[in-house]
Amino acid sequence: MKLFIQIPCYNEEKYLPETIETLPEKIQGVDKIEYLVIDDGSSDNTAEVAKKCGVTHIIQLPEHAGLARAFITGIEYCLHKNADIIVNTDADNQYCSDDIEKLVKPILENKADLVIGARPIDKIKNFSFMKKILQKFGSMVVRIISNSEIEDTTSGFRALSRLAASKISVFSNYTYTLETIIQAGLSGIPMVSIPIRVNKQIRPSKLIKNVPDYILKSIFTMFRIFLYYKPLRFFVIISIIFNIPGLALGIRYIYILAKGIPGQHIQSLILAAILIITGFLFFVLGLIGDLISVNRRLLMEIKSEQRLSGAKGTGETKK
Repeated sequence: MKLFIQIPCYNEEKYLPETIETLPEKIQGVDKIEYLVIDDGSSDNTAEVAKKCGVTHIIQLPEHAGLARAFITGIEYCLHKNADIIVNTDADNQYCSDDIEKLVKPILENKADLVIGARPIDKIKNFSFMKKILQKFGSMVVRIISNSEIEDTTSGFRALSRLAASKISVFSNYTYTLETIIQAGLSGIPMVSIPIRVNKQIRPSKLIKNVPDYILKSIFTMFRIFLYYKPLRFFVIISIIFNIPGLALGIRYIYILAKGIPGQHIQSLILAAILIITGFLFFVLGLIGDLISVNRRLLMEIKSEQRLSGAKGTGETKK
């Protein structure tokens, strides 16, 4: 049983040594533990520091591609190196590394394929009251969309089985946290969340520059993933929104004609026709989107098989 612990990094030469130092060297049920650092186009000496710390697996992206791209690049590399379990953690030592054993336990016991570490949001001192409320609300929305029970959906501290990792794809360059949970839930990947501990914050988040920007990007991510996987449902809902008033106006116009008042309310007839035609077009878009979604799932299955067989590498510069 081989475990890879991957650390996406962007200009983390200052904090990376402490993070690597705390990583476990032995875990019950795991035969081998290896570390991977993904240097996301850093302008500092992140890669050199990782090498000095004894990390043998280092990926250097040629330019800054974003957290999500660094995450999925690491996943593909770990699969290519025949990892059975992959743990993702942050480079700023935000998460307590001693809890990695807790993360992998459900996978070792075949109880889940994706395990998310749930932070004690209410007890994190550097989180403002508003941020705590938004974290909880966002997690609730993701739980509804993904039909899951994940408590902390924005946590990057997570473990994936080889099977789950092979089925995960990330379309966003911004963050992978929400997208992978929604994707896993809609794909039927068994997942659980477990409580984990966090360390004292040593630097501000690089991902959240300001709360409004983070909210907008998170909403867009959730909307896009739902549209990827449930296009028919999405467009049918919009179709109904247009068709109901259109049909109501049409029935009203027929009723007026039945009363023997021809030529009246012709504007209502025109509006009814526009609404009904628009609703029908949205329904057709839903059918087309559903066919595309089926084709996308088939392509993802093929990609998953390629990943599992080790037929595809990362295609990035490695040291």
